[in-house]
Amino acid sequence: MRGPLFYAKILLFGEYGIIKDSKGLAIPYNTYRGALKTSDNLEGVSQKSNASLHQFYSYISNLNSDLVSFNLNEFKTDLENGMYFDSSIPQGYGVGSSGALVASIYDKYANDKITVLENLTREKLLKLKAVFSLMESFFHGNSSGLDPLNSYLSLPILINSKENIEPAGIPSQKEGKGAVFLLDSEQAGETEPMVNIFMNKMKNEGFRKMLSEEFAIHTDACIEDFLQGNVKSLFSNVKSLSKVVLKNFKPMIPDAFHKVWAKGISTNDYYLKLCGSGGGGYILGFTQDYEKAQKSLENYKLELVYRF
Repeated sequence: MRGPLFYAKILLFGEYGIIKDSKGLAIPYNTYRGALKTSDNLEGVSQKSNASLHQFYSYISNLNSDLVSFNLNEFKTDLENGMYFDSSIPQGYGVGSSGALVASIYDKYANDKITVLENLTREKLLKLKAVFSLMESFFHGNSSGLDPLNSYLSLPILINSKENIEPAGIPSQKEGKGAVFLLDSEQAGETEPMVNIFMNKMKNEGFRKMLSEEFAIHTDACIEDFLQGNVKSLFSNVKSLSKVVLKNFKPMIPDAFHKVWAKGISTNDYYLKLCGSGGGGYILGFTQDYEKAQKSLENYKLELVYRF
């Protein structure tokens, strides 16, 4: 058995803001992917994955929801026959490793599933997001459902608000100097502790004010610029966003990268922002000159995502 491929995702804009109903933009990232496979001889990583899927099976078996039901007998039989999730998506890196797994399980075992080939109305998208939120909460304690949605549809998704999401057309890549890239912090992060820090910060009125008056405004402007292809304005807004994140989200930025982050802002060689919840994993970078950014960050591993 080999299931269809499900890709990683990158939340270009909107980390944390989408929890509080501001805009977000997520794109598939097909450098990393995963698929369900079966082996007669489980060992190492595949054995660990199978054990994790057994726990996920128990969680799904106990879901008491009108939203979705699953073919649990088939799921259980496949697990007993050595099913595991074969994935190249790094875990704890903010690129949706659990999202791809959730999408693959829904695709294979959900009854009356909404398929990618249907006319995806807003109601269907919201239902899928709600189902995925329920499923992925097993991994994170609290999930928006966006990572699995992105992986399942393999389309860019624009989040206008919790109740308003739509597939987005993004400008095709150009062979220009500018780029979006990933910077490897070389340490895994965990979503749940980071979200808990954020929720504690939200009790502070000043932080809430910053989120709505600075963070959300810059995020929304970045999304608008990116979708419209306004590159010059985009970099101005990304710089503003990078400053706000460095000032207000320090616990989510690994300590070793505080100076690297500030250096980008002061030199204009690149601008950094969180990729997912932060705390480790990848950091997202934007630059008007990728070669210059590579020289400036020569001690770090970079991966190209998108060219301007």
